[in-house]
Amino acid sequence: MAKGVFTSKVIPSYDDLPEEKYHFPKTYLNQVKETVGDWILYYEPRRIGGGLSETGGRQSYFATAFVNKIEEDQELKDHYYAYVADYLEFDTPVPFKIENNYFEQKLVKEDGTTNKGAFGRSVRILPNNEYDQILNMGFGKYLDFNKKSDSEVHEETQEYERRIVETLVKRPLRDRVFASNIKNAYSNSCAMTGIKLVNINSHYEVEAAHIRPVGMNGPDSIRNGLALSRTFHWMFDNGLITISDEYCIITDKKLIPDQYLNLINKSGELLLPNDSKLLPHQKFLKYHRENIFKG
Repeated sequence: MAKGVFTSKVIPSYDDLPEEKYHFPKTYLNQVKETVGDWILYYEPRRIGGGLSETGGRQSYFATAFVNKIEEDQELKDHYYAYVADYLEFDTPVPFKIENNYFEQKLVKEDGTTNKGAFGRSVRILPNNEYDQILNMGFGKYLDFNKKSDSEVHEETQEYERRIVETLVKRPLRDRVFASNIKNAYSNSCAMTGIKLVNINSHYEVEAAHIRPVGMNGPDSIRNGLALSRTFHWMFDNGLITISDEYCIITDKKLIPDQYLNLINKSGELLLPNDSKLLPHQKFLKYHRENIFKG
């Protein structure tokens, strides 16, 4: 087993859904096999799509996930899927370098310039210590384990790795990061009503809602979330209200009193994040309509 980096574009060239699966050609099969049973980082490159001129990507590591298995693509020859679990987006995307310091040492040449050959590989094996450094940068205030130095004993390093894994899979960390990411994406405003309430302690009333519930294998992804006022969160979770693929709000008017219907955005549409990369994904919206909504 080994940790790794999977490169995924904003507009994927392959059949990627980073929250669930990573699609790749046979070229990278051996490297991806090494990551099965371990954690990887997702990296967003400069190119947002397949065209050479399609720039604007963050050039940053943006999430981590656990690789469960590999399956052959039954429709496209010599292509495979790596299926992941425990996907979690960083609180702060981490650039591949800060000033002249590269997180992945294989990406820098002896003269200090970027190794474009290594950078061009969509799948890269990542040493544990580099994974740890990027993870700590990405989750900032959430991970504070005071990592041991490289000179300390192997047993202590193993203990640190164990603590990281235990923390990544437990709900307290995941709930805090998910809630923070969702509220930031929606500017602490309810997506269905535009309401933005805050108390004297600067605590916002808005809550982070999963579109596909965690109990039904929904990922802790911004694209699987909405910022909702408490009552609308309850209605959404209980199937009284849902969202179309075009982000229109669909209600069961028989079950929702008029005073709540009157609070919904006059446009009948969600208020959405400014960043298009953070919009609710149609796959999760479809799941909610077909499995949660009662209308």
